[in-house]
Amino acid sequence: MPTPEDLERRFTLSTAVARHDVLRTREALASPDDDGIEPLTREEALELLALGEVIARKAAQGRQLTVRSARRAGASWTQIGAALGTTKQAAWEAHNRWIDEQARQPEDGHWGWDGDEAAAARTLAGRPEDEATAERA
Repeated sequence: MPTPEDLERRFTLSTAVARHDVLRTREALASPDDDGIEPLTREEALELLALGEVIARKAAQGRQLTVRSARRAGASWTQIGAALGTTKQAAWEAHNRWIDEQARQPEDGHWGWDGDEAAAARTLAGRPEDEATAERA
């Protein structure tokens, strides 16, 4: 049975989406009464579920990397929150949770950030309330 962890190593975001699309389309078109398109096997249905999780994880990772790029380019948390359809505080909190996850990963034996890299990411992130002070000044 495929797990998200297995599939994360095998697929990029693009290839995971392509495979998901193939399976999802076949699932949508298959009919138990139709001999033309075979319904998904149990293995394929489980793969489809796991691929959905892989896509969500990879998209979330990409989102946070783009948040870092936006901060580097001078975007405020208000602007980032608006681009994500949320508040500046919620965007900042989600980004800081992601930084914490990256800092914890080396302990789990996965790629992650050391203390200096995590500190640099936190410095770049700043705090939303610091921007409000700067905007009033």
